[in-house]
Amino acid sequence: MLRSPDRRERAAQELGKTNLQWELLDAIDGKLLAWPVPEYLPKKVKRLLGFELMAGEIGAFLSHKKAWQACVDQQKPTLIFEDDFILHPQFEKTVDYLLTEYQDWNLVRLQALEDSPYRVIHKADDIVIAINEIDALGCTAYLVKPEAAQKLIDGARYIYEPIDHYIEHKAVHGLSFLAVRPYPSDISQSPTTVYRPDRASIRGWRKIKRSLARFADRHFSKHPWFPK
Repeated sequence: MLRSPDRRERAAQELGKTNLQWELLDAIDGKLLAWPVPEYLPKKVKRLLGFELMAGEIGAFLSHKKAWQACVDQQKPTLIFEDDFILHPQFEKTVDYLLTEYQDWNLVRLQALEDSPYRVIHKADDIVIAINEIDALGCTAYLVKPEAAQKLIDGARYIYEPIDHYIEHKAVHGLSFLAVRPYPSDISQSPTTVYRPDRASIRGWRKIKRSLARFADRHFSKHPWFPK
């Protein structure tokens, strides 16, 4: 973001170490959003998610949506980074392999916040393409094709969950989020600009209410937010 020049500089320095063609997109700052945000329906979000999203989470989602549109406009596979990434030595080799050798993918995770058991679907030397068995979360680095970017845009008419949950939400956009293991990128230790306080697990009557709301949404909405 423009208000985080140190993070932008670190990102530029990290990308400058590579032979990749890159550009910095101006992220959408959640703190500067004009409210109400058309894509965000706070009452419905609270009813179906159990809590409202924070401004930073909405800004992050809109920023990724902006990057997806750039991918569609350019009509070529695109690496998308948040501004807190670091690249491991095998990064360029991995990306080159995905672009030139193994192309049976639409969306590939290159970083994750959570460790996940996984199922190998392809292996070549030290590069493993896999399907994670649980949501690994995080959107610091991933590779997307234009057709997949358009599907992500189409499924994101409304913003009702954090971006790293949405991108794993295959029931909504129909995309399998593959993963390269080990991940060739990681998150830096930079302080986050999306502050998200601990949220207690939704239990008891609140969980029952949320389940009933989702059941009704699945059965009576033309485009349910949490389809099974």
